[in-house]
Amino acid sequence: MNQIETYDFRGKRAIIRVDFNVPLDAEGRVTDDTRIRAAIPTILRVIEGGGSAILMSHLGRPKKNPDPKYSLRQIVPDIERLLGRTVRFAGDCMGDEAARLAGGLQPGEVLLLENLRFYAEEEGKPRGLADDATDEEKSAAKRAVKESQKRFVERLASYADCYVNDAFGTAHRAHASTALIADLFPRDKMFGYVMERELKAIDDMMQHPERPFCAIVGGSKVSTKISIIETLMERVDSIVIGGGMTYTFEAARGGRVGDSLCEPEMFPVALEILRKAEERGVRLVFAPDALVADAFAPDARTQQVPAGAIPDGWMGLDIGDEGRRLFRDHILGCRTILWNGPVGVFEMDRFAEGSRAVAEAIAEATSRGAYSLIGGGDSVACINKFGLADKVSYVSTGGGALLEYIEGKELPGVAAIRR
Repeated sequence: MNQIETYDFRGKRAIIRVDFNVPLDAEGRVTDDTRIRAAIPTILRVIEGGGSAILMSHLGRPKKNPDPKYSLRQIVPDIERLLGRTVRFAGDCMGDEAARLAGGLQPGEVLLLENLRFYAEEEGKPRGLADDATDEEKSAAKRAVKESQKRFVERLASYADCYVNDAFGTAHRAHASTALIADLFPRDKMFGYVMERELKAIDDMMQHPERPFCAIVGGSKVSTKISIIETLMERVDSIVIGGGMTYTFEAARGGRVGDSLCEPEMFPVALEILRKAEERGVRLVFAPDALVADAFAPDARTQQVPAGAIPDGWMGLDIGDEGRRLFRDHILGCRTILWNGPVGVFEMDRFAEGSRAVAEAIAEATSRGAYSLIGGGDSVACINKFGLADKVSYVSTGGGALLEYIEGKELPGVAAIRR
């Protein structure tokens, strides 16, 4: 496996899988350029090393090709601003224009290809099937896509002399641009700086943590966090649990949660998690109180009540004052901290104070020498919203990829480079 730091890019065209799946507002303006900024060092390494860069990425989940709402053309000004140079754009990643522009690139030049997901071949999923399609029709469509994937990756690979995967956020997907194209560059494939940093940061945290090691796990549903909680119980000393899934735990223990988000079918799982934690000596930290509202709205009436005594007609949308103090004190006592998921509906300022308290406590603990890793889209959005991204040790660009790597799963995008 090549290393980007030592690879000779002189006179070569590098096709780089970046993760430019960034949020856009209604006018198509980038509202958070974290992922673009993260990729800049890799792009600069290529072009300052005498090569040219061909950038490819997905954006959103388009249902048709093309869809202006998901066009990467919208982010070209942001890339140019952060890179400090002109970026050419090919309006069809498979079109003749892309081949022409790629073939004409000179050292130091940069080309961005249109959204890869405008083609079903990228994800390997058939499109355009009728809702009432038979199983046979679905299977035939899927086979056709798989067959065309080979032509898809061959076309992309034809633009370049080497391949760089710098998209950690998509490394857990066995997609054409992350897992298949690498095989066409057996001697000229490598990780970019984002991938290298991500893998090292997670490996260091999970394999050599300074203790006490605390994980803060938020999220709306227990069902989506079972695997990560069970994995973490093998590694950490404590888990702070917040978000909507708090109320499934409370209800499973016999508490009243009013109209809060709750998964009754997950009660046995929640109780089993509590049992395993006690058995393994892992402390589970819950907020004793909740900030509840009579509607899921920023102008709803609110009150603070015990987390297990929420009245009917009210729903828990954040932790209360006692919870904020408890979480802060616990976090400040830890030396390694992983944060995945907010502890309240942080998108509404009225219910963001719990997540703000967590973010501020992590920043303070980091200033005192703790190691902190923030991962998962909502956690990253939180840390950015509160202006504390530069006050923690590491902010991961991955969501699902981060969780799956922590769980010990082989990520297709990682395996494709290493094999």
